[in-house]
Amino acid sequence: MAKDWQNAGFGIYFHWPFCQSKCPYCDFNSHVRTAVDQARWARAFVKEIEYHARLTPNRTVDTVFFGGGTPSLMLPETVATILEAVRKNWSVSSSVEVSLEANPTSVEVTRFKGFSESGINRISMGIQALNDPDLKALGRLHSVTDARQAFDIAKLIFNTVSFDLIYARQGQALSSWCHELKTALSMAVDHLSLYQLTIEDGTRFGDLYQRGKLRDLPSDNLASEMFDATQDICSAAGLNAYEVSNHAKSGAECRHNLIYWRYGDYVGIGPGAHGRMTLGGNKLAFESPLSPEEWLAKIESAETATVISETISPNDQFSEYLLMSLRLAEGSNLERLQKLNPQRFDIAHLRQLEDDGFLKLSNQNIKTTPKGRLVLNALLGEILTN
Repeated sequence: MAKDWQNAGFGIYFHWPFCQSKCPYCDFNSHVRTAVDQARWARAFVKEIEYHARLTPNRTVDTVFFGGGTPSLMLPETVATILEAVRKNWSVSSSVEVSLEANPTSVEVTRFKGFSESGINRISMGIQALNDPDLKALGRLHSVTDARQAFDIAKLIFNTVSFDLIYARQGQALSSWCHELKTALSMAVDHLSLYQLTIEDGTRFGDLYQRGKLRDLPSDNLASEMFDATQDICSAAGLNAYEVSNHAKSGAECRHNLIYWRYGDYVGIGPGAHGRMTLGGNKLAFESPLSPEEWLAKIESAETATVISETISPNDQFSEYLLMSLRLAEGSNLERLQKLNPQRFDIAHLRQLEDDGFLKLSNQNIKTTPKGRLVLNALLGEILTN
């Protein structure tokens, strides 16, 4: 009998925790260090690969993703060592997607050819804005000229190149965002990740906001108008929103992220990395220390730095699958929801939310409507607390 995770696949995530500088909006597990012993880190990653491969024999890897931090600060030799260990310890799909997040600085762009030769076939570039004043305000180290040049180089080397933009920035007007988005689409892309600026606790922006010094943020109404305009402009260009913040031409979707959103199994390796793996009939959550130094020390002194943080109950599996999959345009599979936890499956309540205009149900799927997508978090809370 097929296991639930097989509906989505099996991926490997590597977290490189280092950055050249800390962006003021970023709450990811990223750290600035003056020097990194990459050979030492490569050995640690290989050791974790060997540990997780022993837990998951006879699996085929569908996707690999290098995130961070800034993984394009890794040497191509480091990436090659890690990918060689993946191929040695698991079977790898002939169509494997191997993604790496990159910034468009000159240091990182010089490594693109080496990344390609090591096995990277997809680049996700953190451009974030297409005007220089906003790039500076966001703490980015590149210019628009750098970004355009890096993107053009990446397109020549890699099968797929995506890039990120942040909107609802300080002082940003709807018209300026629409112009910027159309400029992005003119750069011959097939995938865009478009995120609304969120102010997170523990960041520099969060601190400024708490002190009333983060000015000119768009109102909720303006941010909502920007979201609507984003959907319309991208759809007109043939990049439909396959997920709330991700737009792609058909066939160009990020397959690794789809494993998360479709609630597959994935290994998480690196400081602060999380994993979800089905072992012995149980869905297990894995986590690692946040501190790079602590993670590295544990790897070198023990079998692994990863611990099982919990066995995920059927109730929580139902919630996690719904939380992730309702972000997708394809929605959640009703049969999977019912199998994960029949006691939580309340079709009458879902029908009521459909009557209210928030959901659309078919014989196989439950999807959000445009109205439901605008209030997705509240909608999920309504479904899960009922």
